[in-house]
Amino acid sequence: MQQAYLYDAIRTPFGKIGGALSSHRPDDLAAHVVRELVARSPKLDVNTIDESIFGNANGAGEENRNVARMATLLAGLPTSLPGTTMNRLCGSSLDASIAASRQVATSDADLILVGGVESMSRAPWVLPKTERPFPMNNLELVNTTLGWRLVNPAMPGEWTVSLGEATEQLREKHNISREDQDEFSALSHQQAAAAWDAGKYDNLVVSVPPANKRGTEVTRDETIRADSTAQSLSQLRTVFRTGENATVTAGNASPMNDGASAAFIGSEKGGALLGQDPIARIVSNGATALEPQFFGFAPVEAANKALNKAGLKWSDIAAVELNEAFAAQSLACIRAWDIDPTILNAWGGAIAIGHPLGASGLRILGTLARRLQESGERYGLAAICIGVGQGLAVVIENVNATK
Repeated sequence: MQQAYLYDAIRTPFGKIGGALSSHRPDDLAAHVVRELVARSPKLDVNTIDESIFGNANGAGEENRNVARMATLLAGLPTSLPGTTMNRLCGSSLDASIAASRQVATSDADLILVGGVESMSRAPWVLPKTERPFPMNNLELVNTTLGWRLVNPAMPGEWTVSLGEATEQLREKHNISREDQDEFSALSHQQAAAAWDAGKYDNLVVSVPPANKRGTEVTRDETIRADSTAQSLSQLRTVFRTGENATVTAGNASPMNDGASAAFIGSEKGGALLGQDPIARIVSNGATALEPQFFGFAPVEAANKALNKAGLKWSDIAAVELNEAFAAQSLACIRAWDIDPTILNAWGGAIAIGHPLGASGLRILGTLARRLQESGERYGLAAICIGVGQGLAVVIENVNATK
């Protein structure tokens, strides 16, 4: 079996829904990160890339018809480059990375371009077809931005509650307070702002030029609020419930966003083709599933599974990137793992940075690799919760570890 390595990883700034990236088509965002990633390896002959694999959660809008293929064509890469798009909802681009590492490990490929993209601003409304011609009843447009849509009536009702209501149920189960959620969320904003100011994202984020004459260049994540405090967040109203038993707000949940990410995963030969040394070795992965309404807790067992495969313990892990879908589910995972909270999302998390579904998995993987590279520590773990009750995790090793 070959070793699979992460050689480079980038992303766009994440734009808020209806914000600076909303005028960009998702396939154009995907093509942009492809072009930028390739440009960072000037020695690369693009004809030697074996395949492209992208993650995307929607697939119903402008990213339809296999956005991995659309991205490479729009980016000007050879028409001979195959592409496939994976959909594991929020975990799609992390799943793309796992699939690429498997192809490398089994010698099916030496160099794979992976990525992920989502435009939640441009997610379309869909109108279901009628079961018979000329129906007399009204039809309802369905918003494809987030969550369940066109639900099969055979699904039990407890499975199909909103993501926010599911999170309320999860935090009740794990006794997580509103105060704890707001403190966690404020820290996410503060750490993200500090990381940007300290230049942590300079090598991770590529700016996006304006899509038209009215637009502006996007250089930084739009939803970070450096002045956030637990006190200011405590003033926000709850969204999914009312009364004393309600805790989830727009401030302690990840926002809806637009963005794209891309990376190169390859073998040692792939590194020679790129003319680059690896950032990290992909060690293991874990996938798990549970009741759909408790999706936020699924990373717990996914991470434990990945660690077991790697022959590691939590005490071996120096850095964790957990996608912050909600503060409550993040806190539930942290407490179940019983880890030092300071190793988690040290450069901010999705509550501040944003969560464009298909791009988020690769964002946390790239950030994790760069954190380890900077600190010199050896092992890190990236994990993400996924709607409908799934979780994914990946363990990586800093190939130049000094600690």
